[in-house]
Amino acid sequence: MATNENKIIWITGASSGLGKALTSSLSKEGHKLIISSRNKEQLHKVKRSCSNSENIEVLPLDLEELSLMPIQVDKALRIYGSIDILINNAGISQRSLIIDTEICVYQRLMDLNYMGTIALTKAVLPHFVSQKQGHFVTVTSLMGKFSSPYRSGYCGAKHALHGFFDALRMEHAKDNISVTLICPGFINTEVARNALTASGTPQKENDNATQNGMSPEKFANKMVRAIQNKKFEAYIGKREIMGVYVKRFFPKLLHRMVLKSPVR
Repeated sequence: MATNENKIIWITGASSGLGKALTSSLSKEGHKLIISSRNKEQLHKVKRSCSNSENIEVLPLDLEELSLMPIQVDKALRIYGSIDILINNAGISQRSLIIDTEICVYQRLMDLNYMGTIALTKAVLPHFVSQKQGHFVTVTSLMGKFSSPYRSGYCGAKHALHGFFDALRMEHAKDNISVTLICPGFINTEVARNALTASGTPQKENDNATQNGMSPEKFANKMVRAIQNKKFEAYIGKREIMGVYVKRFFPKLLHRMVLKSPVR
């Protein structure tokens, strides 16, 4: 995605947080955007807040409605006629111990964070293959590279995304299809407040690590550069990104470090 080349970009989870910041950043560059989430009203607010709002179209989308993804892709293609980049950004976090967590919570975490993303990606894939180019950008997490207490289901779903998209990259390199996995550290958004507890209800409170995280705007700017460079993986955050390298070379050390750190 060259800085002087306008693209048609579809962003999920665009009604708040990182998705909202990405929409703002990409709209300033003049790209044509399709923004999606379940909250249609909030999507329109995001659109009105952006420069070049005439180049932003709203498409409500619920990733848990897996069977409707082909229909949603048809709707998206009718807007601008094609899609160049799909940014899989929608997702939800978790804050609960394994022993306390109801199985339905794990099911929801997998349906939204993994299965919904896969269903949408598969529905877009034939279009990318037919036009012989495309770029899947998927927001996973540093928790897709190593794990932390209270986030078992979230970590599992994010690890699964890495497995799937690494395979997709290999299978479709011949079709000029790129895959970029974005691994955020802590971002100062509502992710902790919206995180699912053991019963499936939102946590409704923030935590210090999230409050002290990178601003969504700064993160979005770094993410846009990673997309432009078509990086395989990008670790974006503060000191927490060092966990990826500690895990790789000194896994027992990371285990001790995480247990000593405030994890909620």
